[in-house]
Amino acid sequence: MSAAISLENLTVTYRRHPALHHVSGEFALGSMTAIVGPNGAGKSTLLKTIMGQVTCNSGRVIQHPEAGRIAYLPQQAEIDRSFPISVRDCVLLGYWGRVGLFGNISKAMVERAEQALAAVGLAGFSARSVASLSVGQFQRVLFARILLQDARLILLDEPFSAVDTKTTDDLLHIIRSWHAEQRTVIAVLHDYDQVRRSFPQTLLLARNVVAWGATEQVLNHDNLHRARTMSEAVDEHAPLCAIDEAALKHIAAHREHT
Repeated sequence: MSAAISLENLTVTYRRHPALHHVSGEFALGSMTAIVGPNGAGKSTLLKTIMGQVTCNSGRVIQHPEAGRIAYLPQQAEIDRSFPISVRDCVLLGYWGRVGLFGNISKAMVERAEQALAAVGLAGFSARSVASLSVGQFQRVLFARILLQDARLILLDEPFSAVDTKTTDDLLHIIRSWHAEQRTVIAVLHDYDQVRRSFPQTLLLARNVVAWGATEQVLNHDNLHRARTMSEAVDEHAPLCAIDEAALKHIAAHREHT
């Protein structure tokens, strides 16, 4: 199967300590992949590196032409909701990549925005200020904006964080519809049960790749234990690229006592 995104020996560091360490692999075209792992495993860093928001220290990210246009949903904590903008105008920003900041918005585009809001369960919310919305409602708005972007490659960073069960179920339905349309979806998630139920592919990170492939094979006890052990073994004061050695020593010591 062709790749949408290829990672080749990717290393990203903050203050000379690895956030991602020699990560290699491929996200297949049309795949639906969850990125999981302990806190500080590099999950969000990987999405930002794919987007070009974070510079890699070595290796590279290849976005293949077949992957098409990209849409990115950051964590809500990174979005300033204090700017006075209506729900409709926020959704219409999904057209920015095609019409630019000062491009003309047609009546058909506005109608499509209203349809997108209805699709995410927010019909009648157009004139509301985004600042007046709940966390779950605002996440629906952001999904409506992605609908207008009509991207073939969709990156989602913790899309269900702090939202209610009903919103999560509704947004999962939209993600499944993207997958059914052969769009490539990559999502950072924390709920392993949710991943097992809904995501066919999983990348388990602990700054290094612990496992990558079919979800039922990746999310087993041994891999999850290894990810936790590797995460606990990281020495924040170690020199660049010492993570592998530290992790291996920790694993070996753990095995001697079990």
